[in-house]
Amino acid sequence: MNFIQAIVLGLVQGLGEFLPISSSAHLVLLPWFFRWPDPGLTFDVALHLGTLIAVVAYFWRDLIELVICGLLQPRSLDGRLFWYLIVASIPGAIFGYLLEDQAATVFRSPLLIALTLTLMGIGLWWADRVGRKTRQMENITLADSIIVGLSQALAIIPGVSRSGITMSAGLLTGMQRETAARFSFLMSVPIIAGAALLQLKDLTPADINTAFILGVLTAAVVGFLAIKFLLRYLRHGSYLLFTWYRILLALLVVVVFWWRR
Repeated sequence: MNFIQAIVLGLVQGLGEFLPISSSAHLVLLPWFFRWPDPGLTFDVALHLGTLIAVVAYFWRDLIELVICGLLQPRSLDGRLFWYLIVASIPGAIFGYLLEDQAATVFRSPLLIALTLTLMGIGLWWADRVGRKTRQMENITLADSIIVGLSQALAIIPGVSRSGITMSAGLLTGMQRETAARFSFLMSVPIIAGAALLQLKDLTPADINTAFILGVLTAAVVGFLAIKFLLRYLRHGSYLLFTWYRILLALLVVVVFWWRR
């Protein structure tokens, strides 16, 4: 992998992990569009580390408060939220482990990704349209966390988008747009950390090269900016922008697929 590819993939990961457009879909489609080699497991670790750094850097104060309250004051607002986030992370972790092989093979079909991009885009628009958007972080319940956590299990399929499906589920439970996004981002910490830790065991010192470091740094910086952008944008904007993007990308995939036949 050359340096340009490393930076581009880091950029795509940083944007796609936090914006509801599916990082996994883009990381499959980009090499497919340009006929790049598969970046492989090593670079996947770099991308996960980058986005983990991004979300921890943005929410570090919240995370410290949640952990302290979760362990010492579990009945407090932040204490309950800590355990709700843990509960919400369990379904995604289980399904990610059970379907790891399928995620690396059959789920990577460009046409399947085009379909999931479209369906999830429409689902995101619908959830944004019908959700009451009245509830804030302090109103989140255990039932909400279970619903959002179960939805996250579908994110193993490229094109669904972990952030997209969890934000949609949050909207359907009545959360405000910004609240659904914030809860989704906080939920991402244990999931991304778990994925990175599982992959780190196969890493060797020789794998830490310049491309690896560029991927980490790019994903971290862009991911941080993506979180900041989305939380500000959702104070006044809707998710329709991302629905249109997903549909247009899906159409491009279909056109390229049939043109190459």
